[in-house]
Amino acid sequence: MFGVIEKIIALLNDALYSYILIILLVAGGLFFTLRSKFVQFRMFPEQLRVVGEKPDGAKGEKKVSSFQALMVSTASRVGTGNIIGVSTALCLGGFGSVFWMWVIAVIGGASAFVESTLAQIYKKKGPDGCYGGPAYYIETALHCRPLAIVFSVLLIITYGFGFNMLASYNLQSTFSAYSFYNAKFTPWIIGFIIAVIVGYCLFGGGSRVVKITSLLVPVMGVAYILVAFVIIILNVKMLPTVFGRIFSEAFDFRAIFGGFGGSCVMYGIKRGLFSNEAGVGSAPNASASAETTHPAKQGLVQILSVFIDTILVCSATAFMCMCSGIEPSAELSGAPYIQAAMRSTLGSFGPIFITVSMILFAFTTLLGNLYYVDKALSHILGRVPSRAFRYVYYIIASLVIFVGAGLGADFLWNMADLTMGCMAIINIPVILILGKYAFRALRDYSAQKKAGKNPVFHAKDIGLPHDVDYWK
Repeated sequence: MFGVIEKIIALLNDALYSYILIILLVAGGLFFTLRSKFVQFRMFPEQLRVVGEKPDGAKGEKKVSSFQALMVSTASRVGTGNIIGVSTALCLGGFGSVFWMWVIAVIGGASAFVESTLAQIYKKKGPDGCYGGPAYYIETALHCRPLAIVFSVLLIITYGFGFNMLASYNLQSTFSAYSFYNAKFTPWIIGFIIAVIVGYCLFGGGSRVVKITSLLVPVMGVAYILVAFVIIILNVKMLPTVFGRIFSEAFDFRAIFGGFGGSCVMYGIKRGLFSNEAGVGSAPNASASAETTHPAKQGLVQILSVFIDTILVCSATAFMCMCSGIEPSAELSGAPYIQAAMRSTLGSFGPIFITVSMILFAFTTLLGNLYYVDKALSHILGRVPSRAFRYVYYIIASLVIFVGAGLGADFLWNMADLTMGCMAIINIPVILILGKYAFRALRDYSAQKKAGKNPVFHAKDIGLPHDVDYWK
């Protein structure tokens, strides 16, 4: 029975990523890029500036800053997919998959701007600050609560189950390089330890999640990129060959169309989307929680998150592997390839560094994902869940993490890809319909900046026809 389910999920994935999602992601991203006049490039300095702004409010008042919202969304984006996912793409799709990951990230930056700006425009007021996301702009602007609930359910399945089980599996798989690893027992032991630690953080409340991710994500990302830079410098003679293979394999159309399901384009899009999540509708849930004077500010911040995730962290992993001289293969797919590549350059320190990185990446991914699940549950229930409800949910979430550590990689990757793809199928058409309000907000923001003002948003300034809690 389980084998039949696996086959069905694999077939659905092939159809989803061979046709539907490629058209939606590329066409949607290009449309947003053109309509925003290449916002991801022309406003890059402004992205760096606004991320450091602090929220207005009285001293001692608890408000989520743009930077904290960025760290929560980046915690979910920057995770095990940046290491194991990239390694898998290289082993199964070849060096050309890196190019297609870059493409998805570059055009996806505009999609991230639109969905996060919309999340800010349609956010709600709550006792602990503001909240929102795709479910809320679907319900408020399109007046379709059933679709909003479907999206929330898909988000819970994707992040609470698929991604968290996969993150747990990916983390434990990095220990396979050590002599003490026992395939029957070690995954369950590591899964239990992860589940206990995550459960402890969850029972500490949402504020602890924000604080932990705000602290760990920058440290983790900087250390990882610095080590990658050192490895690339040590193997600098390999760079011309690496770049040559990236571009030659990316445009080897005979190989691509000869087996599209296993091509570099397919794996580049899958792992790129899994990694940066642009257009999926997850990051807007974090974006909506930020206290800011203008929705476009948080849209600009989220472009930066996509850049950090794919152009920096994913590329760091890819070049560490490609410059090592270790040839990728299906047998090395996942943790074994990155471990072998690191060992070839840094000796015994390499696998240890990857293990430590995976612990931090997986930990922040798990917490960031569950932050999204918490917001989705609040939307479905129409209120903040009771303490008893949350405690039951935290226990289930911890058990899911424990179970994921012992399941198979192929099943977990396919399930996560499928549910994430379904989220994108709902979110991208919605933001295509509502995108005009994000573009109006961007024009309003740019006009105020040009006039030398700190942009402040009012819904009437862009002719917003919907009733919103903020921006009166």
